[in-house]
Amino acid sequence: MPEVTTKTKKTKAADLGSLPEWDLSHLYASPDAQALKADIARLEADAAAFAKRATGKLSELAGNEPDSLASLVAAYEAIQDLAGKIGSYAGLRYAADTSDAARAKFYGDINETMTRVGSSLLFFELELNRIEDALLDDALLRSTRLAAYKSWLIDLRRERPHQLADELEQLFLDKSVTSAAAFNRLFDETMTGLRFHVGKEELTLEPALNKLQDPDASVRKAWAMALSETFRSNIRLFTLITNTLAKDKEISDRWRKFSGISDARHLANRVEPEVVEALVSAVRAAYPRLSHRYYALKAKWFGQDQLEFWDRNAPLPKVEQDTHSWGEARDIVLDAYGRFAPEMAQVARRFFDEQWIDAGLRSGKSPGAFAHPTVPSAHPYVLINYQGRPRDVMTLAHELGHGVHQVLAGHNGALMAPTPLTLAETASVFGEMLTFKNLLAAGGAPERRKALLAQKVEDMINTVVRQIAFYTFEMKLHTERRQGELTSERINEIWMEVQVESLGPAIRLTPAYDVFWAYIPHFIHSPFYVYAYAFGDCLVNSLYAVYEKAEPGFVEKYFAMLKAGGTKHHSELLAPFGLDARDPAFWQLGLGVIESMIAELEKME
Repeated sequence: MPEVTTKTKKTKAADLGSLPEWDLSHLYASPDAQALKADIARLEADAAAFAKRATGKLSELAGNEPDSLASLVAAYEAIQDLAGKIGSYAGLRYAADTSDAARAKFYGDINETMTRVGSSLLFFELELNRIEDALLDDALLRSTRLAAYKSWLIDLRRERPHQLADELEQLFLDKSVTSAAAFNRLFDETMTGLRFHVGKEELTLEPALNKLQDPDASVRKAWAMALSETFRSNIRLFTLITNTLAKDKEISDRWRKFSGISDARHLANRVEPEVVEALVSAVRAAYPRLSHRYYALKAKWFGQDQLEFWDRNAPLPKVEQDTHSWGEARDIVLDAYGRFAPEMAQVARRFFDEQWIDAGLRSGKSPGAFAHPTVPSAHPYVLINYQGRPRDVMTLAHELGHGVHQVLAGHNGALMAPTPLTLAETASVFGEMLTFKNLLAAGGAPERRKALLAQKVEDMINTVVRQIAFYTFEMKLHTERRQGELTSERINEIWMEVQVESLGPAIRLTPAYDVFWAYIPHFIHSPFYVYAYAFGDCLVNSLYAVYEKAEPGFVEKYFAMLKAGGTKHHSELLAPFGLDARDPAFWQLGLGVIESMIAELEKME
């Protein structure tokens, strides 16, 4: 494993090295591949045969032939894996270039196929949930094969109070193609099609946002205004999309009898609403000790009382910025992972060696970053837009954490490998922390340590404070939407209210910032997802504190947690570390890590 040294290499943006593109042929060779056509045909035939074989028979099998019921669950899982493989290929190919009409059509056609197949299989989970509790409990006791799916069945039954009649469930599913899914696609294609201009320079969203971290304040301001101008010129469309999806969610929640606006997300995350409220309350109460305090300190570094909003993530003045080639980024992350556990680095290395990563910037490519698990019978893929900044190295560490988690959990199968979003962020944020601590330990000049600490504090504020502010924004927006459509101006007002509260008086929020809510994809794709980042960051801070105390067997316990996938509740997974997310002190412990870093920065003054 290469050593991380105190000497940092200054790499020009043009010298980032060869940025990899993923090899989707591990799934299918092409959209016209015979293997893909055969799998689609097999999927439709297997789904039809399964429905004929199983419909109306589950309660009887639970009572008389629990092993036969287990065989049906296994067959259902195999169909889900195959469907996931096909859908993942279409989705990843589309993400690589959402501006390509042929890819968009292929993605849309596959989605329609998946919806049609899903509709024919919809009965299975609904019918499973109609089996009487005593009968199912007895079947689990009598069949070890069925008991292997116990955690999935328990999770499934948590959905039972919100389950509709079969025909209504089928209608909701069929209509999703022309409702929520359609507006999600409209958002994606609109956002990737936007162009931002300063002078003669034209950029897509990701590199334009990157300009807000340019060392030159005039460059940051110019691109902030360009972003604002383009968002504003499209704000009516983004307002329509937001209003439509919020109403679509309200209809679903009302029919499913969810009392709270975010309760459906909490159920999906397998986390109690009171745990989330404890997190949100703890973070909002800590705003003055975290973001307000840090940004006041940063303004002082810039010789100002207030920072302009485009300076919030600006590099520190008089500190030369590191730029890392792709090879350096790979070595930094793998070294950090390997020092923690060689097995973690071995899994992560496969992403580089076997072309599971797409890292370059291209017109039409999805902005941001993600790790897609695909299905257990295949392997995950990682998408990032790598530009050589230290933050990009941390993004790589983050997404590889997801990828390692997905690989390790894959043995649980298609039904139980997926992890609730709150715990899904654990491995990613832990990977970031390992990488940061490794870089910090490498030493160097005091100014370098200051820059690393400041960057980490900003990333943690963006992960904890900013995401809870996003959650607060969504709560207010969805609450008001229940009374009628919101104008663009009102959404802008709600956005500014929560941003002022979270960022504090040291950040000057001019009217140009009021439309910046429009580009946040989580509001569109996964309502209320955002608190999972804060949950994961605070959880990892607490977890890392246990690790730093040299807790015996920590690495083994950590790997056991990742390998559990979605088979255990967060309380079960945290218990071996002596942690409990239901305890208010748990969140204070995590927030205290951020406070301690800010205090260290203050002492450097």
